[in-house]
Amino acid sequence: MSTQSPHLIRKKVIAGNWKMNKTAAEGAALTREIVEAVGRETLVDTVLCPPFTALESVARALEGQAIKLGAQNMHPEKSGAFTGEISAEMLRTLYVTHVILGHSERRQYCGETDGFINRKVLAALASELRPILCVGETLAEREAGRTLDVVRTQTEAALAGVKPEQITTVIIAYEPVWAIGTGKVATTAQAQEVHAFIRALLTRLHGAALSQKVRILYGGSMKPANAPELLAQPDIDGGLIGGASLEARSFVDLVKAAMAAV
Repeated sequence: MSTQSPHLIRKKVIAGNWKMNKTAAEGAALTREIVEAVGRETLVDTVLCPPFTALESVARALEGQAIKLGAQNMHPEKSGAFTGEISAEMLRTLYVTHVILGHSERRQYCGETDGFINRKVLAALASELRPILCVGETLAEREAGRTLDVVRTQTEAALAGVKPEQITTVIIAYEPVWAIGTGKVATTAQAQEVHAFIRALLTRLHGAALSQKVRILYGGSMKPANAPELLAQPDIDGGLIGGASLEARSFVDLVKAAMAAV
């Protein structure tokens, strides 16, 4: 039996969420820079999540590399009259392997509910896509002492109907909404507390053996300066990176920080 701790057994993940940034050409150029530095590294799972319009050009730039391709969203239905939406099958044809679901910006600006996000999670799993499920509280919710209640509700609702054999395919990203793009960062202790809470919740839902295999990422302004301390925590398995993923050097530094934390 392995003597390694679960923290060491879980492969770190650094996923870049480009949000509504980068044209197809700009995305391909950024990808080539990242590929040059860490394209063949397999110690860490590196994922690039460009906007839909750049998926094809980024996919071409990633050909033959270890870096994986992710999308920022998808619709739960396979096809139909859903103007402006993209299905899991459409993503799969572009060699997408990961998809961000339930991001706080989708919840806030697009009115996405826990139930709708749950439908997406189940649809992604059915199409063999790996969901990066985002959960997290607003500043008002944290100040009201509701952080763990909010995270519990969002996590349980989004994972409803996920089978035990599917749970290790899901990556969870804890994103304190008040720390996204604000420059504010949860303290290492605050981040670890919520990550440990999510893992305990997964243990209650699916048992300790499976919960120890689920990767939980921190998604609140992780940067090269704070990454080593965050990545050293026992329940922080990587980062969902926003601003720092838009520039090759900072993103590569984060991948290297994750490699050093292995």
